[in-house]
Amino acid sequence: MMDLSDRHCRYFWRQFSRQALLYTEMVTCAALLHGDSKRLLRFDPSENPLALQVGGSDPGELAKCARLAQQWGYNEINLNAGCPSNRVKAGRFGACLMAEPQRVRDCMAAMLDAVDIPVTIKHRTGIDDLDSWEQLCQFVATVAGSGCRTFIVHARKAWLKGLSPRQNRELPPLQYERVFQLKREFPQLEFVLNGGIDSVDQSLQLLERVDGVMLGRAAYQNPGCLAPVDPQLFLREAPSSSQLEVVQRMLPYIEAQLVDGCRLNHITRHMTGLFPGTPGARKYRRYLSEHATLPGAGPEVLLAAVAQLSPPQTELAAVAY
Repeated sequence: MMDLSDRHCRYFWRQFSRQALLYTEMVTCAALLHGDSKRLLRFDPSENPLALQVGGSDPGELAKCARLAQQWGYNEINLNAGCPSNRVKAGRFGACLMAEPQRVRDCMAAMLDAVDIPVTIKHRTGIDDLDSWEQLCQFVATVAGSGCRTFIVHARKAWLKGLSPRQNRELPPLQYERVFQLKREFPQLEFVLNGGIDSVDQSLQLLERVDGVMLGRAAYQNPGCLAPVDPQLFLREAPSSSQLEVVQRMLPYIEAQLVDGCRLNHITRHMTGLFPGTPGARKYRRYLSEHATLPGAGPEVLLAAVAQLSPPQTELAAVAY
């Protein structure tokens, strides 16, 4: 998720689940090959298992990016063929690639030849008027010819003309049945369903018909929905038992990042959805928004924000400081 699932967000998510496979925000090939690749690729080891999502359409450049991903210790590299923004369309990557299945096949083949880690693709059920069942099957079959075996399908078509990226996440109707049909049509391939999933209970139902599920905005807006992932999906103990424990586990990370030159709001902006439905949650969010951007803001700001909850959570502050 562009501008959302950065390394601080992923570290935060890891306080809820150690087993879920996390994905980076999409990074373009141009940025990786000609920009500050160290800044873009760095991550905390605790973020693993972790996949790098890239945007591009040149097989040679994507192969180089795949090698970088493997060298940096990523567990997977994923090609984005589903983002509908004007910027990615102008750069000839994202959802517009669904109109060029042969090019996508060549891109996937180049990456698969370059690395030993899994290479996967994320795409839509169609774009604009290229949204028939036959066209979707042709796209999957063509891309599978590269050797790709995992397809993450955002179960909505994308309108590249007339809808904004936000509208493309909400207005085109969900087409779960299309993804179920793909699994029946291509049983040898792995299909991961994305779009509109907001709970582990819903995920468990969907996993009866597909190989995997992907949560996106729901995990960002309500990160606590990840808490049941490890015990219910992986039969492992969850890393934290409460939101307050999550806050306490974040404090050493925040301190270390501030020493490294990070600003507090770069981390806490991902934590505003931590207490949904809790009395005082609005005050908590407002306090973070108003104080985390101030010069010199540190962990005490997060603790003061938590103290806005009702009843005030002062015990955490006493334990931590």
